[in-house]
Parts: sequence; C-alpha cells; structure tokens
Amino acid sequence: MTESAQAFNKLLDIATHARRTAKGLPSQVDIKPHWSGVGFIMFGRRFVAPIGEVTEMLEVPHYTQLPGVQGWIRGLANVRGRLLPLTDLATFFGGRLEAPRRNRRVLVVESDDIYSGLLVDGILGMQHFPVDSYVQEMAGIEFQDMVPFLQGSFREENGQDWVVFSPWLLVRSEKFFQAALAG
Repeated sequence: MTESAQAFNKLLDIATHARRTAKGLPSQVDIKPHWSGVGFIMFGRRFVAPIGEVTEMLEVPHYTQLPGVQGWIRGLANVRGRLLPLTDLATFFGGRLEAPRRNRRVLVVESDDIYSGLLVDGILGMQHFPVDSYVQEMAGIEFQDMVPFLQGSFREENGQDWVVFSPWLLVRSEKFFQAALAG
C-alpha cells in the first residue's frame, strides 16, 4: 500500500473512532427574554427603573441650596460643567431618606431637555428579570403619590418584589415642575 493510501486509511480510522466516542451536544436551554433596569432602595423597599431612563448613577455631589424652593429640592450641583438640579425623591413623595448620607446616591435622568438628579437611599446596580416574572400588582405601596409613576413589579422566585418606577413619567409630571414655593 502506498504511503498516501496508508495516511488516508489512518484518517478514516480516526474519523470512525471519533464518531463512535463522540458525545452529543448539550441540550439547548430555552433562553428566556429578560428585562433590565437599575435597582435602588427607597422607603426600605426595592425599586427598579428601566435601564433606558437612567443616564448615570452618582455619589451625591456637592451642591448649593436654593432659596424659595420646595423642601424636596436639595439644590443645584455642577456635574462636569452642567447644572444638575437635585430632588430628594423620598421627600417629594411625603417620606424621608433613611440611609446615612454616605450611602445615598443620585439617579441622573435625561429626557429631551430635562436633566435632573433624583436622590435615593442607595443603588443596587443592574437588575435583570425574566419578562414572565412581571406582575401588575404593587403590594404595600405606602405613599399613594407614587402610584402614577409605578408600572407593576417583577417578582423573584423567593417572593421578593421589585417595583418598577419610571423616572421619565416623574420628570414630565406637573408636580415635578412646581419647584418654586407659592408666594
């Protein structure tokens, strides 16, 4: 047998052996679509804002308090050369921030010509939920002024709910633009 024929037969033997001992491909797991958002804490509960509605997350920057504004306006900060109004989200809804100052964070919202910062008790980072874990209910909402800005919740397997909060709905609301004290 010629050298090339021997090499060819050897390759056939290797191919036959590989087919006999090959394991099947792993079974495909159905990929479930997921919804993503930015998790944050307020009023001792977990909320999540749609990922496209939060531009960035910041530590609370130095800010200047403003006279003649509602108590929920904390002040005005200079963030990379842009003036960022800071709103205490908990106070806006009739509560108060509970976390120590060093733990508080700012969700920056930019929508059309609106650029605003929302102070919250803390940020829990990116959260991902299977879309089939979404429910319309939002049990235990203590502050009814929040309800127009809530859009259901995602329920984890452990029973923990993450209430969906829309910053864009908030910054487009009439009350949000009533920052000046009536006088």
